[in-house]
Amino acid sequence: MVNKLIELSLRNRFIVLLIAVGLLVWGIYNIQRNPVDAIPDLSENQVIVFTEWEGQSPQIMEDQVTYPLVSNLQGVPKVKNIRGTSMFGMSFVYIVFDDDVDIYWARTRVLEKLNYAQRLLPQGVTPTLGPDGTGVGHIFWYHLDAPKMDLGEQRALQDWYVKFALQTVPGVAEVASFGGFEKQYQLVIDPIKLQFYNLSMTDVMDKVRANNNDVGGRKLEMAGMGYIIRGLGYIKNKEDIENIALSNNNGIPVRVKDIGTVQMGGDLRLGIFDTNGEGEAVGGIVVMRYGENADNVIKAVKKKMADLQKGLPEGVSFKIDYDRSDLIEAAIANIKNKLVEEISIVCIIVIVFLLHWRSALSIIIQIPITVAVSFILLNAFGLSSNIMSLTGVALAIGVIVDNGIIMSENAYRSLSEWQNSRPTNQSS
Repeated sequence: MVNKLIELSLRNRFIVLLIAVGLLVWGIYNIQRNPVDAIPDLSENQVIVFTEWEGQSPQIMEDQVTYPLVSNLQGVPKVKNIRGTSMFGMSFVYIVFDDDVDIYWARTRVLEKLNYAQRLLPQGVTPTLGPDGTGVGHIFWYHLDAPKMDLGEQRALQDWYVKFALQTVPGVAEVASFGGFEKQYQLVIDPIKLQFYNLSMTDVMDKVRANNNDVGGRKLEMAGMGYIIRGLGYIKNKEDIENIALSNNNGIPVRVKDIGTVQMGGDLRLGIFDTNGEGEAVGGIVVMRYGENADNVIKAVKKKMADLQKGLPEGVSFKIDYDRSDLIEAAIANIKNKLVEEISIVCIIVIVFLLHWRSALSIIIQIPITVAVSFILLNAFGLSSNIMSLTGVALAIGVIVDNGIIMSENAYRSLSEWQNSRPTNQSS
């Protein structure tokens, strides 16, 4: 079989060369399409369902949120297992699918089930899907260098300007903000005044919530003109909250400022973000979408940040804390260096020992073709170019070169023996 294959190849050298060129072109096309990353993504094919219910204990979260969700998500097709975890005020459900399932098909199936399971949860509790990224999708970290701004202003700049802009970059699943203070209006109530005016905390909450709303009216025809009537009620500053009427006392309205004080403060923090021991900072984590090209996404994020820099306040700039592209470029540079080294060594060895440059050329041609074919297989199996796969390609180059040298030397020796024995056979 092998002899016939070799004979067929020798008799049809043009076809063999044409196939080799075709594989090389196809391989180069696959190299450009193959996702490039530094770390192989070995995470499970899963969808995360996150539910928040502030102030509830882990046991209540388990009984009223996690258990109903897990039990109703059991019927999702192609699911290997479902895991749930409950903690203070939060519930996480991990739905692990088969490895060959498309992640977006899986998210659609989970979303359909959540629409049904929503009716089993307490009123006001809404489960949401986690980002379509994985544990190794944290490809880029940055923080704001703003020495003249306080942490609250930095967090507002990050949440309402930088984050929204970076989320528009193709391949970015989420931009998670960290550090600083999330601004909020805080109402500090005097319980003695509440008792004096015969009010409860629920009354205050309902009135504040009801007054923070626009009310739609109707169209009014008057003097041949049409007027749209609506009530504007959204809160714009703390004075608006202070003037909200809660009840009346002997015909005199009781306002929020009569039972407490309103202040601008920060949300409760469970930790801080510090940079090199120099103080707190505000920044974000760019999470890459599943299956994207990490190198291209990071380049697009950097380009977007350069555009955002023009709109930042004076004295504010970006500082990069983690950039995976450095590791990616080092891995790619390593495989390029190995290719050059192997080609150079092959040329030297073959030319020195065989004194035959065409033999060296035939071996050298095998290296780029084989590397290109390997990327065809990587794309076929859905694997990215990372440290593990590129290291395997680099190691395989040695085997390819050894095989080429051995075959060339054997062919050279067989031809030499055949030429030396030919005159003897003719004389006999």
